[in-house]
Amino acid sequence: MTNDDVQELRAFLSEADLTIAGLDSTAVRVWVERDPDGRIVGSTGYEASTDGADVLIRSVAVSSTRRTAGIGTRLARFALHEAANSGATRAWLFSRRSGPFWQKLGFGPANRDELAAVLFDTQQVRLFTETGQLEREVAWMRDLQALRYAPGGTAR
Repeated sequence: MTNDDVQELRAFLSEADLTIAGLDSTAVRVWVERDPDGRIVGSTGYEASTDGADVLIRSVAVSSTRRTAGIGTRLARFALHEAANSGATRAWLFSRRSGPFWQKLGFGPANRDELAAVLFDTQQVRLFTETGQLEREVAWMRDLQALRYAPGGTAR
């Protein structure tokens, strides 16, 4: 992503009321979906722990004009598969508003302090810890083992 892309993504995520810290970090992997006019209409991503075993799913958003079309689910699944194929074994996230959405994707309630301990070195956890926001967050987690692709391109 270029600097202009990061600025556009920050504006898009701000509109969705999502965290924009660290988007330009090399540890954060983010993908965007654009409409035919080139505007961002969806995003997804994750930030990996130092050892790569755990990821923090972040930046999953869909333009208000495109919601309820399955884009969010598709984008979230894409990030989960990318994380699994990179070697991650667990995915975590913070969500105070979208628990039912994440539960449909296999997430269950998790211990916020455990998330913060496992992903202490991520931009978002550091920001939430420093600002006191961590205490207000709701944590979710799911195993990624079943999402990994075996040689030949089949899920295992």
